[in-house]
Amino acid sequence: MPDTLEDLIMLQPPTADRPLLGSVILVVEDSRHACEAMRLICQRSGARIRRAESLASAERHLRTYRPRIAVVDLGLPDGSGLHLIEKLSRSDARIDGIIATSGNETLHESALQAGADIFMPKPIASISAFQQAALSLLPKDIQPETVARPGNDNVVPDLVALKDDLTLAAELMKSEPDPETLDYLTNFLMGLAKSTGNPFIAEVVADISAYRNGVAGDFCPLRLAEAIERHAAQMATV
Repeated sequence: MPDTLEDLIMLQPPTADRPLLGSVILVVEDSRHACEAMRLICQRSGARIRRAESLASAERHLRTYRPRIAVVDLGLPDGSGLHLIEKLSRSDARIDGIIATSGNETLHESALQAGADIFMPKPIASISAFQQAALSLLPKDIQPETVARPGNDNVVPDLVALKDDLTLAAELMKSEPDPETLDYLTNFLMGLAKSTGNPFIAEVVADISAYRNGVAGDFCPLRLAEAIERHAAQMATV
């Protein structure tokens, strides 16, 4: 007997409207904004989502359950998602699907070489596109006969999630970031810029990249952190 209503629903066969019903998807993603988009997609698709914000957190999750699909961001705070993809791909009990994602599309081939089945560039916002990718990785016997196209295909995460990401970026910028942290922030904010189309975030990415490439000599992390905080505060009042 299932313990909860959610458990009971998960035992039901997939339907045209909820084609991923019965599937657990592990989303290894440090961005709350990107993860909120995935939560909305999974909710609309019938899948149960579990989130890990780092490699260490993902390892803890994988010790307690086996997802059908893992969606792995390639830029994580404690290392590259490529390492996790390699481990999942080489496991004797390989999960059904490994989807790599990043705002940096040049990592496409590296992700596939590491063992990912599919690379999806950020932003992942289309319900039907994700459903199509996920279903292509699942056994035929757990797929619905037909899949209904969602009436409203794109999900829009709450601004609160974006504000949380910007607050995190500002805190890291205040901590006298070393080159490795700046590279992490570049990829983190690049994904946000592409997901939101926010020109301010794109400018921040350009400023950090220019400094890392030796172009901007007057780079000031504290001043940039303050600008990010001001922008986040203004967004919260819109």
